[in-house]
Amino acid sequence: MIAVLALALGVVLGVVLDPSVPVGLQPYLPIAVVAALDAVFGGIRAKLDGIFDDKQFVVSFISNVLVAALIVYLGDQLGVGGQLSTGVVVVLGVRIFGNVAGIRRHLFRA
Repeated sequence: MIAVLALALGVVLGVVLDPSVPVGLQPYLPIAVVAALDAVFGGIRAKLDGIFDDKQFVVSFISNVLVAALIVYLGDQLGVGGQLSTGVVVVLGVRIFGNVAGIRRHLFRA
């Protein structure tokens, strides 16, 4: 219940305060969001499988976001940021769909 309240509070604060992302960080925000979604869906699947660990979730969430952003940053420095961004999104997308499939199998027994 606390997580739902925190989510609602975060959405309200985001709408009221209308935060802006600095121009230098804008290329990394979509990658960070996809990496965070990967961790969230992995956490949901782990919870449904009965193996959820809150410390592991927090570490996974933070490390996914940081590593994905670092890969894209290094790609930008090497001049291949678009290609590495696509690679990161594909890899994380495959993981997200795998986790969603696991969640679906658990919820619908299908």
